[in-house]
Amino acid sequence: MDIRTSGWINGFLGVLIFSGSLPATRVAVADFDPVFLTAARATIAAGMALMLLMALRAKRPERSDLASLAIIAAGVVAGFPLLTAFALQHITSAHSIVFIGLLPLATAIFAVLRGGERPKPSFWLFAGLGAVLVAGFALTRGAEASPLGDGLMIAAVVVCGLGYAEGGKLSRRLGGWQVICWALVFALPVMALIGWIARPATLEDVSGPAWLGLAYVSLFSMLIGFIFWYRGLAEGGVAAVGQLQLLQPFFGLLLAASLLHEPIGWSMAAVTLAVVVCVAGAKRFA
Repeated sequence: MDIRTSGWINGFLGVLIFSGSLPATRVAVADFDPVFLTAARATIAAGMALMLLMALRAKRPERSDLASLAIIAAGVVAGFPLLTAFALQHITSAHSIVFIGLLPLATAIFAVLRGGERPKPSFWLFAGLGAVLVAGFALTRGAEASPLGDGLMIAAVVVCGLGYAEGGKLSRRLGGWQVICWALVFALPVMALIGWIARPATLEDVSGPAWLGLAYVSLFSMLIGFIFWYRGLAEGGVAAVGQLQLLQPFFGLLLAASLLHEPIGWSMAAVTLAVVVCVAGAKRFA
């Protein structure tokens, strides 16, 4: 199989797994504090990552890799989960999912700044159009939206795009699954301490769906999804494969509607369809 084809397949699998992240987080924050949820999911995933690294005797990162691992940990281990958890206390997961349409543009920008990639000018036209559509949608929601929730989602997209681009660059040399595993282990001491400090006084009132949400974001969103995603970015190019994230709103909206019974609305569906059309053009010129 051609390496770029492999990259798109791995990237698609990563996006498919990530699509359940925001609905699962929405369910989990109903019973868990956002800070505790963020620390708990990172700590659980780090424990599994540490066992994986030891079992497979993975090569340790070099000292020069520590700065990249710190950026990845700050972006996707701590930043994105924490910011989205706070945002989902103010907006629905269906509304938050539309902001994922901004992730490809953020990832592509950081791929140029951090990875040295150079997409064609036409790529930026399509990527920018997708971002404008998403931003315009957020601004026209009026009373249905929360300025605080929207602002937190935009900040989450920025730090996540940086973490994706940095991880994709490092994965070319270190390997996709090794990058996320080492980033989780790198963040483990801090996240475990925060989790202990922010732990709830009692777990008796935590519902079954909240536990399932925590399990999903810990196992799939924080570890397994990144194994496919970072490998896909490394093989197919960060800016190009990163455009697959525009498919994530489709899957996420379907999950939000089917599992959480959240209303989607024709305007939200139309914007999602429009940004997916933009990714087709961006992919061609990436």
